[in-house]
Amino acid sequence: MDSALGDQSLSGNAVDSTPETPPATRPAAIEARGLVKRFDGTLAVGGVDITVPEGAIYGILGPNGAGKTTTLRMLLGIIDPDEGTRKVLGTDRPYDIARQIGYLPEERGLYPSMKAYEAIAFMGALRGVPLKEGRKRGRELLEAHGLGHAAERQIRQLSKGMAQTVQLLGTLVHKPKLVVLDEPFSGLDAINQGKLENMIREMAAEGTTVIFSTHVIAHAERLCESIAIIAGGKVPFAGQVAEARDRIPAQVRLETREEGGAWRAALPDDARREGSFWNFSLPESGVEPLLRALIEGEAGILSLSIERAGLHDAFVAIAGEAAARELEADRQAELNT
Repeated sequence: MDSALGDQSLSGNAVDSTPETPPATRPAAIEARGLVKRFDGTLAVGGVDITVPEGAIYGILGPNGAGKTTTLRMLLGIIDPDEGTRKVLGTDRPYDIARQIGYLPEERGLYPSMKAYEAIAFMGALRGVPLKEGRKRGRELLEAHGLGHAAERQIRQLSKGMAQTVQLLGTLVHKPKLVVLDEPFSGLDAINQGKLENMIREMAAEGTTVIFSTHVIAHAERLCESIAIIAGGKVPFAGQVAEARDRIPAQVRLETREEGGAWRAALPDDARREGSFWNFSLPESGVEPLLRALIEGEAGILSLSIERAGLHDAFVAIAGEAAARELEADRQAELNT
């Protein structure tokens, strides 16, 4: 699309985008328990439990066909679950509070003959914004996101990426408390994916709750404080990204000046030598006792790094190799289109 839209180490820098208020202490914008949905007798979603704190960026991560869209539609009240309960912004009738919600479906659609700012105003009118106010907001939003020059252009005259940005802005024009995005990164190039990520961060910083579905692990890892992993219509994990990554022990890479000595007894059983380095899982006792033993044993530490598992490794451990292969196949298919 054209002009529209970390590992740890002793010497590394960490970037923390988590809000100051911990998720567990914030009221829930969304609560779902035991959501089940069948279509023509086929189980599409089999028991979804998720809690999304207010102001969070929450990702639903899984391959295409895993049940992500069905889950979002149940949360929004577009379809009702066969079993289970959901509460959105304090109500169990989410469709009744549609004006407090912004929803970008996976299937995009705008009237080709509409001008960009009019399309935004039209989408706002569907959520109760008077057309005059919607037109004003539409121009302001386009200007704020680098598309002021395209306000008078018809949708058919815009690039695919610019048109997607217009639809996203139409999702936000009524200033919703909750924004639900179904595969929002699909079809965007890398530059505009980055711009969309920044928009999502800005929404959350202003207190808006954002929940989005994706089959691309990198988006969830960069943006989300919490996720639900969904595979085969089930959710084997829902919680903080850090908790998912901690399912796999962090890996230590150690280089010492000395090859032997009493300090070797401090290395765990899975320690293996590769060239001049030792590689092993971080002991449950943490790095401090290990450092103490290395220093007291005069190992001569030349370098020591600790690498936490990435979300990809956590996904494989939680959802299985088959689901991870499906994710990769979905990503490759999108790149080839």
